[in-house]
Amino acid sequence: MSDKKSISIEDILNNPEVQKSTSNISQELIKRRHFIPPKCDAFSKPYTELRDNDDIKFVVDIESANQLPSIINNKAQTIVGVDSPEESFKERYSKKRNIGIVFSGGPAPGGHNVIAGLYDAAKKANPETRIFGFLLGPDGIIENEAIELIGDLVDAYRNLGGFTMIKTGRAKIDTKEKMTLSKETCKSLELDALVIVGGDDSNTNAAFLAHEMFEDGVQVIGVPKTIDGDIQVRDAEGNVLCAMSFGFYTAARAFANAINNLCTDSSSDVKYWHICKVMGRVASHLALEVALQTHANMTLIGEDLTDYIDEKRIEEAIKKEGTIDYNAYGMTLRHLSRVICDGIVRRAAVGKNYGVIVIPEGVLEFINEIQIFIIKLNTIIAEYNETHDADFHTDFPALDDKLEYLRRLAKLSREDASFTIWNTRDDDLFNDIPAFFQEGLLMERDSHGNFQFSQVETEKVLLGLVKDYLDILQENGTYKIGIERSYYRKTLEKGGLDPDYFGPILFKNYDDDDFLLIKSSIISVKTLKQTLINEGVISEKQDIPDPVKKIYQKSVPKLKTQIHFYGYDGRGNDPTRFDCNYTYNLGLTVFSLIANGSTGQMAAIRNLEKDFVKWEPIGIPIAPLMHLEERKSKLALVLEKSIVDVNSVSFKVVKALREKWLAAEPGDDDYRRPDPIRFDGEGEEDRPITLVLNALDRSSP
Repeated sequence: MSDKKSISIEDILNNPEVQKSTSNISQELIKRRHFIPPKCDAFSKPYTELRDNDDIKFVVDIESANQLPSIINNKAQTIVGVDSPEESFKERYSKKRNIGIVFSGGPAPGGHNVIAGLYDAAKKANPETRIFGFLLGPDGIIENEAIELIGDLVDAYRNLGGFTMIKTGRAKIDTKEKMTLSKETCKSLELDALVIVGGDDSNTNAAFLAHEMFEDGVQVIGVPKTIDGDIQVRDAEGNVLCAMSFGFYTAARAFANAINNLCTDSSSDVKYWHICKVMGRVASHLALEVALQTHANMTLIGEDLTDYIDEKRIEEAIKKEGTIDYNAYGMTLRHLSRVICDGIVRRAAVGKNYGVIVIPEGVLEFINEIQIFIIKLNTIIAEYNETHDADFHTDFPALDDKLEYLRRLAKLSREDASFTIWNTRDDDLFNDIPAFFQEGLLMERDSHGNFQFSQVETEKVLLGLVKDYLDILQENGTYKIGIERSYYRKTLEKGGLDPDYFGPILFKNYDDDDFLLIKSSIISVKTLKQTLINEGVISEKQDIPDPVKKIYQKSVPKLKTQIHFYGYDGRGNDPTRFDCNYTYNLGLTVFSLIANGSTGQMAAIRNLEKDFVKWEPIGIPIAPLMHLEERKSKLALVLEKSIVDVNSVSFKVVKALREKWLAAEPGDDDYRRPDPIRFDGEGEEDRPITLVLNALDRSSP
């Protein structure tokens, strides 16, 4: 029996090595907290001033001018450093201020550095200036829930991801009551300025707050935040003023690293297709950047699908009926599933029954027939409720009941040519859709009568159609796994069989290719045996030779899929050095705009696609960027979301390299290993690839 004395758990926990190993303070955290991002050249001087840029013009929506008269004439402003301004300027610039800041919407890496940049600049100008952080988003403004941000708190979150310091929320200050409460909050805290960090809706909110608080003397500044990358600002001439909202690059890199791991796994285990859905409901910027970062085998870009034209279908309609089939314009779900199947089949033919597909979260919103279905079904449901003074979903509770009602409408369209809301083709296409998606399209609308797109599982819709079509291709002998010639020869010779005798019997390309494809007529063990009997290789009573059966079985594809969603993990990532630098300088920009008396402006950094030394802090007027758009069945002034430009260099590059990245040929895949998100060290990528490529178009003579 051992006499060794047992160590108490208290002694274990007090051991320095245990404490060091289990501490929540890592070396990376220490480095991040102590890192001070470089400043744009304009901030190298003791003071900054604003210069109106009359060369930057916007096309102003008349409704924006009507609703936001106090800020509609704002100019774009360039920030420049100043060494020795007049004393009156120094007094205005350095006066004691109370500034509030709020995060609105989903988190995005770098938000804490906006606070840090603002805090550092404000305290440098006047140590007595106070910064207040509103808790849990705009509700904090409405309910006057705020904390004062002090040095230790700000320092604890420098260069870290998330919005943990003051949290965030999705409330909107969109009613008179909420606006009144918000103004009371600003008055009670004696705020000189309010900073709203958020996406398109939040910056829209900032514009209305700036207008409403104009007479109160409270300045309002917006900051562009969204990992979707759909805040991109151009002037009337198409010149880029804000190339990308902050947080996008970090999220894209986080997704790319995870997806790259799946590329490695896929090409190692050689049996899975990984379906990777990335955030981006309205725009496919993240999917585009991930494609460039990883070279995934297939990447769908929603904006590309809307431009698709089925030329064959148009020709057939003209030839048969002498008419134009307008349904041939825009990608259909059926055709999209066939595009995916084509890639899967072609890779399988060269022995690659695996791969990685990237799809944007909102890809189905770019499918023309889905949008048509939504519009038609909205109309059908609304008309039924109005005509029968009843509720469609109550009268037809089960999916089969709803489908039967639609079938009756399709029959009516055949009997009455004037009835066009739901015809036979609509019914046929709708019946091609998986049942769970049919149910989704027929679900109850929200309180405004809108379809709840966020509840649809995009990847399941596509996979259902893909698997159905692959089954058809397998049954007709099109979908097979190619057998490497050397493996085939070795297997048959090991079994004492002549590969050159069996080759022409089994394979359709025995004389041509390195990867051999079983003849399309051989689709089962039964048809394999019949082929051997017909060729006189075996008799009815003989079994298929084991080596031959083994080769056949290896040619039979089994589609195995793994589904992944990338969103919350990426938006909670610690920021890249690019986003650390970007957001810190956005914070400095915010203070410069406030110190120089601006309101209704969006803080931005111009030339993000260039080296850091060329970054230029500016203020962009928000009101001229707004336009009327349908929201919740009503026209409302909003900041327009920016979608992927299919004429951009970045998209053209991805389109041109699709075939190479599909790698449907013998040899290695073309997967790219993106750099991990390193906070320091050489080799850290300094900007998004999409920005680098798109800058080529603007720099060309």
